[in-house]
This record gives sequence, structure tokens and C-alpha cells, in this order.
Amino acid sequence: MPLNSYLTLGRSGLRVSPLCLGTMTFGTEWGWGADENASAAIFDAYVQAGGNFIDTADGYTNGKSEEICGRLIRDRGLRDRIVLATKYTFNTQPGNPNAGGNGRKNAFRALEGSLRRLQTDYVDLYWMHAWDQITPVEEVMATFDAMVRSGKVRYVGFSDVPAWYAARACTIAQFGHTEPVIALQLEYSLVERTIEREHIPFAREFGLGICPWSPLASGFLAGKYKRSEPGGGRLDTMNTSGNTVFEKLTDRNFRILDVLLEVAQKVGRPPAEVALNWAVTQPGVSSVIIGATKTSQIESNLRALDFTIPPELRARLDEGSRPERAHPYMFFGQPFTDMINGNVPVRGWSAQ
Repeated sequence: MPLNSYLTLGRSGLRVSPLCLGTMTFGTEWGWGADENASAAIFDAYVQAGGNFIDTADGYTNGKSEEICGRLIRDRGLRDRIVLATKYTFNTQPGNPNAGGNGRKNAFRALEGSLRRLQTDYVDLYWMHAWDQITPVEEVMATFDAMVRSGKVRYVGFSDVPAWYAARACTIAQFGHTEPVIALQLEYSLVERTIEREHIPFAREFGLGICPWSPLASGFLAGKYKRSEPGGGRLDTMNTSGNTVFEKLTDRNFRILDVLLEVAQKVGRPPAEVALNWAVTQPGVSSVIIGATKTSQIESNLRALDFTIPPELRARLDEGSRPERAHPYMFFGQPFTDMINGNVPVRGWSAQ
């Protein structure tokens, strides 16, 4: 599967690469990341390989990521070729409650700021970065519709939201004949598979593409972390920060990593490439978001598309990382299906 083997993003006409270049690492304002020259080298390696999908956010490296992306796209004359996505939700002006959240006031404020930093008059995909638990979903969907009608946004998506919320939003758009949500951006990897319970079935039913972030679990699945010694990465310092995104150094995750390392050895590939390959080829996934601080990392990530995991080894990864059954999901497999169907095999229309 080459990088320029494009897929439509959900039930839309927007064509994107199977790997999306995430740019949270563009800029050093957070104390880590890539400076502008290194970011340019990463960007060029991705585009030259055929990639067309760039993901950023107004809050990444305090806005520096958007500025770097904007300059790179402008200087290389790539605006029409690039599918440019950015996000809003998180507050960029402490003390001002209307400079954060998903209300209409902040959404338009954030969009205008992103357009200035990106040096463009429109974005191809505008993500709501996270559910703020306050703004009515009707307001969010009306705001999205107005943005698309204004010409400043082409498509809209949700990041980090409950499945019920996204389903309600899609229903509002469907029956209100307004702009639909075409994609979901969610954490997904061998060690974080909870979206398989609700989000992926929902997305496949409603025609949304899934764009996983952190497919390497903040670098954990690259295999450099050991149970008894530090790995020299962000997880060492962030594991006790209170941010659950970085709480990856657990016994369960190390057991999954053991399976990944075993499979990687058998296919003769680095564990990071195997973990990415698994994510890219999961049902419902449209484009996996990758990030890098070095060109060697982006080159390795792109090689994840060059091979196929044998079925028996893929089954080993699936079983070794399977999330625990939780209520009510235990009712959706054996022996309950036999109890429902009277021990007779029955397939729904979608499986026929």
C-alpha cells in the first residue's frame, strides 16, 4: 500500500493518504519537538513520498505548529495539493472563558486565528478537538454548517468525543440536511483499543472515517522502553504527570509489547513499523496520524506500508492486545448469540 494510494475520508469525496502527518512536534516551544529546519525536512520527506494529509491544531506548540505548516505549504506552492486540517477547543488565553470550548464565539475566533497563522483563506478539515461537556451539540453543528457555507471550511470532524455525542450530531445533520461530520480522530493502538466497543461500529454505520492518533502509544510501541530501566523518552518524565495519555508504562502494556516484539522479530521489521501496519489495516480506519522529530523516524513510519503481517501473526497481535470484555459487551458474543438465535447461525444484512 503506497502512501499515494489515497482513500476517501469517510462517506465524503475528500481523498487522503493512509498515513497523515501530525505536526504536534513542529516547534520547540513545549521543551521538546523539532525546530523549523527539522520540521521542514520531515514535511518534505512525507510529501515527496506522496503524502497529502497534514494535521495540526491552534494549540500545538502555542500556535507555532500552524505557523510552520503555513510557511512550508506556501513556500512550496502546495496549497491545492495538501489536505490541511486543524483543530479548536483548548483555551489559548488563560482568564478568558470564551477563548476556549466549543461555543460559536470561540469557534469563529479560533478559526480566524488559525487561518492567519496558516496563511490561507480556508482549511480542508476543521476538527472540534474535544467535547467540552457544556456547549449544546445543536450549536456546534449549526456553527460547523455556517463555517462551511462561508467557504472558510470544507469539511468538519470530531476529535476525542463520546460515541453517543457523535451519533447525536450525525442524526441532527442527517435530518436537518446540514453539513455532516465526516471523520473521528481518536486514540487507537495495540495498547488502547477501547474505541472498538462503540466508536468504530458507530463510524462504520454512519459513514465516518477513523483517524487514529498516537498509534505508537507515545513511542511505547517502538520498543525502547524496558520494565526495569528508563527509555529516555517523554513517557519517563510524563508517566506520573496526571495526564492519562502518557500512562503507558503498565504491566498490561508491557505484556502486549512482548507479543509485538515477538511478531516483529518473526516478520523482520522494527516493532514500530509492525504496530503502525496493524493500525493502518484495522477495519474502519481511513488514515493514521504519525508524528516525528527526525527524518529517520518519518522514513521508518512510511515503511510501515511496505509489508503485510501474516494472518497467523496478526491473530497473535489481536489476541495478545484484546481489551477486556465489559458490560454490556459480553452479551454480544458467544454463548449469548446462540441463546438469542436458538443455536442456529444467523448473519445480518451487513455481513451478507
